[in-house]
Amino acid sequence: MDDARLIVDAETVVAERPRDHKAELRLWLRLLTCATLVEDEIRSRLRSEFDVTLPRFDLMAQLHKAPDGLTLSQLSGRMMVSNGNLTALVERLVEAGQLERRVSETDRRVVNVVLTAQGERDFAAMASRHEGWIADFFGELSDAESEDLMRLLGKLKASARAAITGPREGR
Repeated sequence: MDDARLIVDAETVVAERPRDHKAELRLWLRLLTCATLVEDEIRSRLRSEFDVTLPRFDLMAQLHKAPDGLTLSQLSGRMMVSNGNLTALVERLVEAGQLERRVSETDRRVVNVVLTAQGERDFAAMASRHEGWIADFFGELSDAESEDLMRLLGKLKASARAAITGPREGR
């Protein structure tokens, strides 16, 4: 064997030794591999085409859905990150002119973060490209296959939630 090392993902390792793992583990690794593959490519494309990180894009997406803005606590809950991590991210976008902080009209103690007009334009351009990338990634699936996958993933999501929250009454 030569000195070159092959980098393989976990799914490939499992496929080479299928008797070592249950079907559920193989399924989980397949899902994880797909998600990682897509996410890594989105990160790369956002960086190269817009000089934007995925967390910045995600933050702008959350604010785009909330035209009146969101507090840092609301944003951190939606994005599943700490307020500390979010504060630095917001500050950079404020400096770039894409976000602004607004004091709530109903409670002067509350500060909402909102997209500026420039932020809306920038996000619209990124979101349009992002939608196209996602369509390309899933382009090999027929409409029926996409619907089947959505249905099955919904079922998986319900199964995972049930496993997390415990058995329901009457089960």
